[in-house]
Amino acid sequence: MKNNRTFLEKLLDGAEVEWKPLIKVASLTRGRVISKEYLADNLGDYPVYSSQTVNNGEIGKINSFDFDGEFVSWTTDGANAGTVFYRSGKFSITNVCGLIKIQNNLELNYKFLFYWLSIEAKNHVYSGMGNPKLMSHQMEKILIPIPPLSVQTEIVRILDALTALTSELTSELTSELTLRQKQYEYYREKLLSFDSLEQLNMGGAKKKLIDVAKIKNGKDWKHLGEGDIPIYGSGGIMGYVDTYSYDKPTVLIPRKGTITNIFYLEEPFWNVDTIYYTEIDTTQILPKYFYHFMKTVDLTKLDTGSGRPSLTQAILNEIPIFVPSIKEQQRIVSILDKFETLTNSITEGLPLAIEQSQKRYEYYRELLLNF
Repeated sequence: MKNNRTFLEKLLDGAEVEWKPLIKVASLTRGRVISKEYLADNLGDYPVYSSQTVNNGEIGKINSFDFDGEFVSWTTDGANAGTVFYRSGKFSITNVCGLIKIQNNLELNYKFLFYWLSIEAKNHVYSGMGNPKLMSHQMEKILIPIPPLSVQTEIVRILDALTALTSELTSELTSELTLRQKQYEYYREKLLSFDSLEQLNMGGAKKKLIDVAKIKNGKDWKHLGEGDIPIYGSGGIMGYVDTYSYDKPTVLIPRKGTITNIFYLEEPFWNVDTIYYTEIDTTQILPKYFYHFMKTVDLTKLDTGSGRPSLTQAILNEIPIFVPSIKEQQRIVSILDKFETLTNSITEGLPLAIEQSQKRYEYYRELLLNF
């Protein structure tokens, strides 16, 4: 039977785990309002942390600090409510952050508490009125497992090492992804540039978008029933319905809103009035070639200048497109598809590897903290 014990059970070796509400083992406080003006007028060396998650939550540095030592902080309001951070040193936090100070360091390890709350805190976020919150009166009720301090220390040692390994791997994969994205953009521009000497010898032709594709408007969808056909707007998928507006390979081009988004679709879809679909003349141009070419067009420079991002059919129809032979288009698509899969695919390539690395970390973290 002993051979079937989990790693955590072996680590505990029969020791009891006591459970206590957070308020019984720590004191909780909030940060203060720190405006952008205050940050600008009091520049210094001490970090200020807020509700964001990028840059470890840091929004700037000032010449004073409110806290000095070891703490755990959490985001109280907004989309990142319940996000937990380990803090040490001299720093300040804003009013959308809470701070936890352990009462007895011989009972509870800060890093252990941080790792536990990284899993548990999100389960206590309240999303009423559309604004997620995790306030002090909710946070203080969270039950904390308290194994012997030696067990906490060993769990922290393992998770710290795993965190460092995951961070290093993610950093390497992200750097590789950035490099591949730049390569994709470089080859895309090279292969599709009008100025390319290679293209000048292809025997292709310079045409306008209207010569190879017809732009079609989107339609209202609110009268449609629910289904599994995706609805596309300029921001991407915005719901699902039971019918489609088009079912052939196409390129979606935004009309307004996020006008930099270009989508290539082969499955049936419905598009709303913020994005066009295109009926492509496949005797002249491959839909995927058309897609890669449109990715090279800076749509922001085609804006009507009305103050709101908007692209009319008349503007889009005039976009110049280089159209080589179908065989040459196939060669270009083959090259660019490989790069795009490597850099953008969430089911293949580097983005998947990054996601899997994070999931492995979370799996082992929860395994170690499965009290």
